[in-house]
Amino acid sequence: MTTTTTTAVVLAGGYATRLWPITRHRPKMFLPLGETTVVDRIYAELEALDRIDEVYVSTNERFAPDFETHLEEGPYEKPRLSVEETEREDEKLGVVGALAQLIGREGIDDDLLVIAGDNRFDFALEEFLEYFDRREGPAIAAYDVGSREQATSYGVVDLDGERVVDFEEKPTEPESSLVSVGCYAFPGETLSLFRPYLEEGNDPDEPGWFVQWLQDREPTYAYTFKGAWYDIGTRESYLDAVSWSLDGDSSVAESATIRESDIGDDVHVMADATIVDAAVERSVIFPDVELEATTVRDSIVDEKARISGFDLERALIGAYSRLPDER
Repeated sequence: MTTTTTTAVVLAGGYATRLWPITRHRPKMFLPLGETTVVDRIYAELEALDRIDEVYVSTNERFAPDFETHLEEGPYEKPRLSVEETEREDEKLGVVGALAQLIGREGIDDDLLVIAGDNRFDFALEEFLEYFDRREGPAIAAYDVGSREQATSYGVVDLDGERVVDFEEKPTEPESSLVSVGCYAFPGETLSLFRPYLEEGNDPDEPGWFVQWLQDREPTYAYTFKGAWYDIGTRESYLDAVSWSLDGDSSVAESATIRESDIGDDVHVMADATIVDAAVERSVIFPDVELEATTVRDSIVDEKARISGFDLERALIGAYSRLPDER
């Protein structure tokens, strides 16, 4: 296989219910990571790759206007929307189902790079694609999470050398701690297999089941990497990613007001927040939040919330919340 034009798909069709209320009215891909967002990090890397001509952002009807506005206001030329016809969690087509629909809808027949838009990878996409070229077959990115207990939440990969010989989605007793991380590359000739996979009644949701099915039909390979990986689906995993992006420091917007307060490590305070007589540690404070006589640890406080006299730990506080309730 020689290096050819590659089309990219950024998967952004989920509803992120585990992060509600923070993501009830906001795609989780727009959550901040340092000075940028989860998805903007991916857009920027794809924009810089010459071999990527087109980037499709696969999202749902509910969040399509948000993505459209975000792209219009951003500096990127490649990304454009491809909208899945769903508006609620219970209508989702599943990742594989949505991807098959997108391939048909957009007429894609190039090599295809698929990236989960809610993940933060500590490897260069260019290096992954070079690996894909060398292996001349489908490739996935894989990471050792370090514990079999943690691996039960993901698709566990079994390798013979670099070749995938088994793949089990969310096993109760995994054989290893090597997991798939939501980054896949498929040759153009492989794309026709999505439809028969679905027509056979196979699982339309988790991509791992498709990889399991595919590796019995085509040699499939795993690009393993070290460093960091964050699957941003929960409060804890998002705050882990924030800590990594801040490199152990904290970030406080110039327009924020901080008085008689202790801002600890791994804290991101955004524009026009006001924090008085408070202590904040390992948390994200959105714009225009007001905290007074309050302790916030391991929490996310959404925009324009007003909190006074509370101790918060491992909390998700929605936008415009009032604690105590002022009604």
